[in-house]
Amino acid sequence: MLRQHLHPSSWARFLFGPAQRGDYTAPVVHRHDDFEQASEMDLAGFEVETDAQGHHYAVRREDLPKEQV
Repeated sequence: MLRQHLHPSSWARFLFGPAQRGDYTAPVVHRHDDFEQASEMDLAGFEVETDAQGHHYAVRREDLPKEQV
């Protein structure tokens, strides 16, 4: 009987309890771990370009003409 009336998200709340909400006004803490530094190094090799319609896309710096780098 109870199974018919609960939405799947209600089942999750029933099983695990309500979601815990932290302080949403607190600043986000960046840890600057090895993974984040590796990601920043990978992304540093790209340049963001915008076409005539306003679409954004990434281009590898090594593929750009020398005057754009």
